[in-house]
Amino acid sequence: MGEVCIIGAGSSGIAACQVLAERGIGFDCFEVGSEVGGNWRYGNDNNMSSAYRSLHINTSRQLMQYASYPMPEDLPAYPSHFQIARYFDDFVDHFGLRERITFRTEVTAVRPAPGGGYEVTTRQRDCGTEHTEHYHSVLVANGHHWNPRWPDPAFPGADTFTGEQVHSHHYREFQPYVGKRVLVLGIGNSACDIAVETSRVAERTFLAMRRGAHILPKYLFGVPTDHLTTSPVAKGPFWLRRLTLRLLLAVARGRVTGFGLPEPDHKVLSAHPTISDDLLTRLGHGDIAVRPNIARFEGDTVHFVDGSSERIDVVVYCTGYRITFPFLDESVITSADNEVALFHRVVPPDHPGLYFLGLIQPLGAIMPLAEAQSHWIADLIQGRVRLPGTAAMHREIREYRAALRRRYVSSKRHTIQVDFLDYLAELRRARAVDSRPKPSVTVQ
Repeated sequence: MGEVCIIGAGSSGIAACQVLAERGIGFDCFEVGSEVGGNWRYGNDNNMSSAYRSLHINTSRQLMQYASYPMPEDLPAYPSHFQIARYFDDFVDHFGLRERITFRTEVTAVRPAPGGGYEVTTRQRDCGTEHTEHYHSVLVANGHHWNPRWPDPAFPGADTFTGEQVHSHHYREFQPYVGKRVLVLGIGNSACDIAVETSRVAERTFLAMRRGAHILPKYLFGVPTDHLTTSPVAKGPFWLRRLTLRLLLAVARGRVTGFGLPEPDHKVLSAHPTISDDLLTRLGHGDIAVRPNIARFEGDTVHFVDGSSERIDVVVYCTGYRITFPFLDESVITSADNEVALFHRVVPPDHPGLYFLGLIQPLGAIMPLAEAQSHWIADLIQGRVRLPGTAAMHREIREYRAALRRRYVSSKRHTIQVDFLDYLAELRRARAVDSRPKPSVTVQ
């Protein structure tokens, strides 16, 4: 009989391994791939990584690093995925965690056990051997950027389009797009990166979107932008931080409409930030053409909702991901429309001993937040703190969702949002007292 099962050795899973090892809590960690790092391992043989070759982080290393193991000072402010993967390797080796992770092993089922705990079934990739063991607690850290979400319903005529349709999850390098007419759908971080990269080699690159967005640079006045918005030096209430950022953007960049982008229909930080130093320049050079949402496909032609049309060779859908847990039955947890009912984004109220790590979309980096979540989970496992009753937990979840609806534009992208500093404070309060802290989204 085991004490804790950790599912996944990505950035959240290895944070849990470190915290539990430090606390002396026994655990088994299972990773379907051959290495740690999850989504940040380019070409990960778990076939779940979305990393493309040119990818760099869009939160600065100071905000991304674990509190227990800071990143080397000689790394750039925004490291590449290769450097991040090396950092994760160093992290697990520094704490002696690698030998405690069972690689090339998939968790295929997690079932509540009679009398408490969970029956966890694993399958070895190399030989297909299955094994089931009982655990008191299960920490789910399987990530939420691996199951592509395609447009649903599909655009009319998409099934007869003569060009190629791919999801950004499968984008790796620019070579397949040389000399082609490329349409990128979306205005998130991946969409901007891919549009910028293909615009340098394609015959023509178009960027289509259904709504506008505020484009944040990686630097403002020589300082990483997140140092001004989500780091401990960013003092003051949320409304003041948002006002300050809006004024800084107005001075440093001007209106996005001047670059051909549609006017955003929301305030800055009322949608997950789109961060790009290159997009506005490429738009200003005329290397990327902006289009509204797709209306329909016809042969090799894409028609847009404004009545315009373009001949297109490749459509890249940057339409996000589905939150799924293939090893959990829907009677245990559901994720319809990417909503998962979790107390403080970690605990399903009706399933004691089951915890979810890193199932958040922060204004900031996930890694230190997953580390903080792991400390709270360890407190709960060791009985240092206790959860409130299920009614109180469900009430907190309802308040969190109501705050999300008030703060963010309606989108499946905004179902798990948290503010970095506010959420860290929320977890600190949860560890300190048996009370119900305020929701992690600031209500305006």
